[in-house]
Amino acid sequence: MSDRDDPPPKQSKVPDLKGNRFQPLRRALKVPVWADLGIRLGLAFGLLGMVVLIHWWDRDGLVDNLDGHVSFLDVVYFTMISITTTGFGDIAPISDRARLVEAVIVTPIRFAVLFIFVGAAYDFVIRRSWEKWRMARIQEKLTDHVVVLGFGISGSEAVRELIERGTDPQSIVVLDPSEERLSVAEAMGCNVMAGDASRDETLVAVRIHRASSVLVSAGRDDSSILIVLTVRHLAPNVPISVVVRASDNELLARQAGADNVINPVRFTGLLLAGSAQGSHIADYMADLASVGGRVQLIEREVLPEEIGRGLNDLATGGRGLRLYRDGAGIGFWEAGAAIMKEGDLVVEIRATDEFG
Repeated sequence: MSDRDDPPPKQSKVPDLKGNRFQPLRRALKVPVWADLGIRLGLAFGLLGMVVLIHWWDRDGLVDNLDGHVSFLDVVYFTMISITTTGFGDIAPISDRARLVEAVIVTPIRFAVLFIFVGAAYDFVIRRSWEKWRMARIQEKLTDHVVVLGFGISGSEAVRELIERGTDPQSIVVLDPSEERLSVAEAMGCNVMAGDASRDETLVAVRIHRASSVLVSAGRDDSSILIVLTVRHLAPNVPISVVVRASDNELLARQAGADNVINPVRFTGLLLAGSAQGSHIADYMADLASVGGRVQLIEREVLPEEIGRGLNDLATGGRGLRLYRDGAGIGFWEAGAAIMKEGDLVVEIRATDEFG
């Protein structure tokens, strides 16, 4: 992920959303704030209750210098001033057992309660304020990042594959409404934000117009197509890949602005058909699709030293399959593949070890 803060392309018309609610990029919290605070307070009051019971059980070892009688209210009062180390001296331990209880039991509990409240102050004030500031700084510098809209089965597998192929998790931003899913993305090292990917202000918050690519997998075709429309409105030049499950929606997704439309049902059908025609065809297709396979499909720009060569003479040692020139595909058997030109895109098969 680059640190430069380039202005958006001139073609991108990002709406002015200063008046709208802005949700900053953030890390997902494993435990909700209210639950975390409740656990801490419950633990602290539980320890205080334990000390009250201990003091009440050993109240004969205490003396009240005011009236000589130690009531339950006196025990609660003595517990609070003892735990907080205030120590007015009006109630004090006088027996050896009471002093031993204060030294061995109450003092460690006093430190525990202190650490609980200090830790809560650090977590809720200092650490989270620092994390919010840090994530805002990351957000300001986001550029050339991969935005994943939807972290279901397809989205999570895509992120996992990207990381295995060498993509820095810090250059991946995951947007999903589910906190549970975001916690998984966070554990993988990605930047996360909870929100609705079909809303302009949410996509502006993840700097969609500066992304290198956008992957859309909302779980429903209608939602995915709506998200593609919104992304294309905000980022006219960013490549968009979308998952749709109904073949009828593939054309709609392309008309909405998607550059790549992936139909997992169709791909599954291809694997099944391949397995019917040969026992190893499906294995090889799956091999190509995963970074864990022995071979890998790679798309790249033609190298300077390859200009003028044929597609079958790649400098990387890979096997050239197709050229893309001015948006048109040229197969390795076609005449146009005999000479590669500047600006061509090459699709090649390369051994995974060589790629890695």
